[in-house]
Order: sequence, then structure tokens, then C-alpha cells
Amino acid sequence: MKWKELKTMQVQELNTKKNELALELMKERAQVAIGTIPKSPGKLRHIRRTIARMNSLLGGKEQKP
Repeated sequence: MKWKELKTMQVQELNTKKNELALELMKERAQVAIGTIPKSPGKLRHIRRTIARMNSLLGGKEQKP
């Protein structure tokens, strides 16, 4: 997801989407661990970076009153 899209989301939406991405990342990592070749190797990197962006936004939004 793009940074602009994430900035417009509410805290609850970010948390929900982050949980979904974490589950997807876990599934992708499990596939790699058992030895299957991923369909898109860049997908893992993209998911990790999106989760990191969400964590950054959540940290900033939680500090504001």
C-alpha cells in the first residue's frame, strides 16, 4: 500500500489490515520454510515494508490526543 493511502486510514483500520498482512506474511514464510518456491519473491519484502509503514503511522497516531 502507498503511504498516502495509509495516512488516510483510521487507527482501527490500520490495526485490522496489519493483522491481515501479518497472517499473510506468516503463510508466505511457512511456504518458503518447507521448500516451495514462492510465486512472487518480492511479495515478502513488500508485506514487511507495508507492516513497518503501518507501525510508524500507528506510533504517531497513538501519541496525538
